[in-house]
Amino acid sequence: MDTDSTAVAETEPDASAGTSPDDSASGIVIESRNLSKIYRDFWGRKKVHALKSLDIEVRPGEIFGLLGPNGSGKSTTIKLILGLLFPSSGRVLVFDKDASETSKNERIGYLPEESYLYKFLTAEETLDFYGRLFDMSGAARRKRVDELIRLVGLQGAKHRQLREYSKGMTRRVGLAQALINDPDLILLDEPTTGLDPIGTREMKDLILALRDQGKTVLLCSHQLADVQDVCDRVAILHQGELKELGRVSDLLKVQDVTEVHAEGLTEEAKNEIAEVIRRHGGSVKSIDNPTATMEDLFLNIVRESEARPGARRVSGSAPSEPSSDTQANESGNDTEAGQ
Repeated sequence: MDTDSTAVAETEPDASAGTSPDDSASGIVIESRNLSKIYRDFWGRKKVHALKSLDIEVRPGEIFGLLGPNGSGKSTTIKLILGLLFPSSGRVLVFDKDASETSKNERIGYLPEESYLYKFLTAEETLDFYGRLFDMSGAARRKRVDELIRLVGLQGAKHRQLREYSKGMTRRVGLAQALINDPDLILLDEPTTGLDPIGTREMKDLILALRDQGKTVLLCSHQLADVQDVCDRVAILHQGELKELGRVSDLLKVQDVTEVHAEGLTEEAKNEIAEVIRRHGGSVKSIDNPTATMEDLFLNIVRESEARPGARRVSGSAPSEPSSDTQANESGNDTEAGQ
């Protein structure tokens, strides 16, 4: 334990005094004040300054993103929020309680970057085990386990041991474990790590669904697309310092560029529009068709493949119909399978 953190704990007053156990008097779920963390070696010498004077606020019902490269202080921030680490200076409040108070953890769900689960247990047994840790009754555990297994899409694998699970399936169980106590605050550390594009999209949809349920989500990631797709506000960290903070829509908006979306324009119409822009002092950088993201392209191809097996998609055209040979082969395979 840092000697710095001990001094802070002894000198600063308890922020939770006089607050109710369920409601934050300030209306802020997480609040850090001048939060810093220094890792020291065995002799107490400064080794790494992992976090430097971090000031952030996470509001109820929002998805807040901590974005930054590896080593920027994201995981350290989450561990300080959970009370797994003590700050070297400053403090962090969760539900208006100091992060060192363990009682707040009853309202928190946590998905670490690496899920350390018992491989010899099934998904049902794993969730039942964590339900017991929260002293849930047998009936409440069974109901909650069924709900979560359906939520993360593991109905067909709930009786298999986790050692047989893929990385994506293990992440789903980890998310279900983080939700077993129906938490108000959910901390997700790199939730899409190891997932394929389909699993990544499903994970992001689950995170958005949690916000729709009124949950507060703190998402820690270095995947830019994940943060852009789901977060309301982001804090960008680099080398332990806060570099940018704000709403995603505001941070990404290019102020001096205007976009116009239209359909069915002829080349003549495009030329007239370009001429009007120039006449009013603007400059035309390009008039072209918009592009989708690679994620959207990949997911659309997968969906079309599932809906129309055997169809082939050629760039710039609609999916082609299965050839007669392909249909005959599929028919023959179906007949053999039936026999």
